[in-house]
Amino acid sequence: MKLLAPTPGWTATADVIVVGSGIAGLTTALQCRTYGLSVLLVTKARVDEGSTKWAQGGIAAALGDGDSPEAHEKDTLVAGAGLCDVDAVRVLVTEGPEAVRKLIERGAIFDKEDSGEIALTREGGHLRNRILHAGGDATGAEVSRALLAAVHDDPEIEVVEHALVLDALKNDIGEVCGVTLHVIGAGSRDGVGRGLARAVVLATGGLGQVFAQTTNPSVSTGDGVALALRAGAKVADVEFIQFHPTVLWLGDNSEGQQPLISEAVRGEGAYLVDDKGVRFMQDIHPLAELAPRDVVAISIMRVMNKTGAHHVWLDVRHLEGFKERFPTIYASCISHGINPLKELIPVAPASHYASGGVRVDLNGRTSVNGLYACGETACSGVHGANRLASNSLLEGLVFSARIAADIAEKLPEKSEPVVNASQAILLDPQVRHDIQVSMSRGAGVLRSSDSLLKTSSDLTRIEDRKSTQPCVEAWETTNLFQLAQTIVKAALIRQETRGSHWREDFPQTSDLWKKRIVQQVDQAGYWTSGYQEVGK
Repeated sequence: MKLLAPTPGWTATADVIVVGSGIAGLTTALQCRTYGLSVLLVTKARVDEGSTKWAQGGIAAALGDGDSPEAHEKDTLVAGAGLCDVDAVRVLVTEGPEAVRKLIERGAIFDKEDSGEIALTREGGHLRNRILHAGGDATGAEVSRALLAAVHDDPEIEVVEHALVLDALKNDIGEVCGVTLHVIGAGSRDGVGRGLARAVVLATGGLGQVFAQTTNPSVSTGDGVALALRAGAKVADVEFIQFHPTVLWLGDNSEGQQPLISEAVRGEGAYLVDDKGVRFMQDIHPLAELAPRDVVAISIMRVMNKTGAHHVWLDVRHLEGFKERFPTIYASCISHGINPLKELIPVAPASHYASGGVRVDLNGRTSVNGLYACGETACSGVHGANRLASNSLLEGLVFSARIAADIAEKLPEKSEPVVNASQAILLDPQVRHDIQVSMSRGAGVLRSSDSLLKTSSDLTRIEDRKSTQPCVEAWETTNLFQLAQTIVKAALIRQETRGSHWREDFPQTSDLWKKRIVQQVDQAGYWTSGYQEVGK
């Protein structure tokens, strides 16, 4: 399959094309440069507008006294609810500390204690303080700043901004040798063109915009996963969408990116209460407000459903130094008319993170030669059914380094793409709202056969609303549609509750489902689903 698009009118070349400018894409580009490879870094908006800069909590790594990779591994496996690949988790936690040190060498400045040691805090699911943070609650912004400075200092990294990646290009033996992309701008790199390279790395971030409310920025339309699907690559674990429990509630009609209230706030002692001011998490989980995110999000939804309320409340009024520790969150609350030092904060779950994605091995290789994926775009197996808090930035650091090393070792000769004669698809951009509303209603935090079948039926009707006018909005909408199809198909197949996938009609976790659901699409648009044992 491919997106309906004009014939490319220009060509750019490099050894490696990296798509995305978050922590995964920037680190991959910088690591590729350490091997002397030229890089074309393609980013959808401005280079500093990816999801990374919105990350508030921090980076998890076993750097503190009394902590160890083994302890970090154990917490990750517990959160992953039986679907983590142990080998992938071990790579994450053992190579994580060195990856963080490398990030510090590249200029990232983390908060410190009065003693001069790096300050470590705790988040849900972690049994030790191992979260590094910067600027209190602005970790992502600091990481992005440091990496971007390093990228801008390297003349062998060409950055192409305002570029939406469309489809993979393949050579005559089916290996990926480039991408088509659309650049919004003026000059020689305007409109649809092609980038040719010896390897392509997808680091396009999340797909949160497939839902009506999300913490993800507007650019997070899952373009990399959709591209990989159309290229015939395997995707896995897409049913495991993590909904962040505490997102600032802005009203029933609010859509798009919503302000995040970091889990670190609960790590510092904030309480969740219902409309009567009663804490409810203490009776649900031993860790109370610091239970894994899926537990907290589901508990909040149940309280809301039981009481008819549209949100619950987060109480931070008893926390000393809240304004100084969380300046970004404080400012966000104030800007929406809430003084968190004196008032309760209204919060509700919203789409936050995709634990699944393009299935990759320990070196980031997809099932299609020449195509790699990293960060939230990828399914490396480290997150299983539910990502442990602050493991996402660490995953981007660790696996980007492995990808660069693998590319340097196995870099093929440059090759020319052949014409893609497969079926073209393009939907009317007006259906984007319909997709998002249907997905939030039927495939959100709480799911059932009835709700999922209703969403599937909605998507079938939406598919008929085609467009013949290629544009950014139509391409993004088509990507969201294909991702919605993938999520709903997997969610219907998995007849159990596990991690962040909650089936009201199958409330128990079953050992029969201790396996991944893997999906592929062929050139004619025919979908296949299969299974993969955990750890493979």
